[in-house]
Amino acid sequence: MKNRLFLLLLTVLFTNTLSAQELNNFKEAKNRNQKSIKQNAVYIDQIDSLMAKSYERGLFNGNVLIVKNNKIIYQKSYGFTDETKQTALNDKSIFNIGSIAKEFNAVAIMMLVERGLLNLDDTISKFNLGLPKWSEKVTIRQLINYASGIPRIDPIVPKNDEEAWKILRSNDSLLFEPGTNYRYDNGNVFLQRRIIEKVTGISFQEFVTKNIIKPLKMTNSVFDPKFGSKNRTSCYDFDNVRCQEMQFISGWLWVDINDMHKWIEAMNSNRLISKESFQTLLKNPYAIDEGGSLGRYFEKEDLQRHNGVSYKFESIFLNDFKNNITIILVSNNLNRVWDLGYVIHNLMLGKEYEIPKKSIYQAIRKESLNDVNKGIETYYLLKENSKNEYSFENPGELNKLGYELSRLGKINESIIIFKLATNEFPKDANLFDSLGEAYFTNKQYDLALDSYKKAVILGGTNGNAEKMIEKIEKEIKK
Repeated sequence: MKNRLFLLLLTVLFTNTLSAQELNNFKEAKNRNQKSIKQNAVYIDQIDSLMAKSYERGLFNGNVLIVKNNKIIYQKSYGFTDETKQTALNDKSIFNIGSIAKEFNAVAIMMLVERGLLNLDDTISKFNLGLPKWSEKVTIRQLINYASGIPRIDPIVPKNDEEAWKILRSNDSLLFEPGTNYRYDNGNVFLQRRIIEKVTGISFQEFVTKNIIKPLKMTNSVFDPKFGSKNRTSCYDFDNVRCQEMQFISGWLWVDINDMHKWIEAMNSNRLISKESFQTLLKNPYAIDEGGSLGRYFEKEDLQRHNGVSYKFESIFLNDFKNNITIILVSNNLNRVWDLGYVIHNLMLGKEYEIPKKSIYQAIRKESLNDVNKGIETYYLLKENSKNEYSFENPGELNKLGYELSRLGKINESIIIFKLATNEFPKDANLFDSLGEAYFTNKQYDLALDSYKKAVILGGTNGNAEKMIEKIEKEIKK
């Protein structure tokens, strides 16, 4: 009897202790949850203020979605679907995501590797694609890491797949020995898609639809949508002029921001390919600092960044594995998407951040195209009266304007802008490199030589200035 009473008492004590422990755990979890809710509320307020201000300043027209700890904490649309500004963007608006769409062929390749249908070290000659002898040297691994050296396919030259085939099949030489260098080029993407078709016996679009789009329920994603397709956006420029519709190689998937989130989440949770395959695509063994098929991976920060640009479409996502944060921005009005992605990331990490300023490039662009001297006059007036509102600290603003003038054949005007840029940023090697290029185009070789030498003194431009100095010295000796 005593033993029974003792056991009963022990059971009661144990049960009460366990209940108290469970209660304590519950309270801790509740506190953590409340703390997380409060923190998310702070994020939402700050991000909303940032995005609203950026839209007001003409720095963003597009959709944004932010995930923290696997939950969407912020999602909003800013602006319009096209240059008419009649239809507001919404979360079903589909965008051209540029190079980010190249992820789908790379992941499809890894799916076939995992199924034992091909090997990354297979040479592309194995697939009988009718390519020159160089195909015996190039492997799939080199294709997915842009280290193949295959002939270049200019983004605006081939109007269709047949023309792309002609470029590749008619060129007998490689740009470099496979695996010894890096060149980001669409020829690598084109051949990946054709290999997928050869191995599976169906089109690239069919394979991705069956094996990726449908399983992930990406219900609003469309390959190569024609103008006027449901939910399709059009890109437009600062003057509200619609971009030309690009005819190019096939297989570009347009997505809305929700489907883009589903895609990134599937990669993070290894729903389509293994963690090992994901890591293989993240880390480029041939060019660590350049990135591969899934964009750039920063190992120290455990951060993936991928951005895509096509005409005035621009997209970016930051996938922060360490802090469980994903930031996605898609835009159809090329502006400050890159900057905004990083500003939001800094905000969420508790780092200092600044709302992007108005673009000085946009402010003086129209005047400079008509009368460059009036453009410069406006530049100095704004600098004197509105310095805190405009991006005077960014050398890329003037550099961009100089190159736009150069592309329009206004070489003398571009030189004037580049000279302004080098005066404003006298320690920027890249600007002196740009000025040297403009002088060289204008056949002012002595001045070009001086500018390139200055660029070298300031640290150089990855060898370009040195090459141009050698080229100009040969030209002068003729």
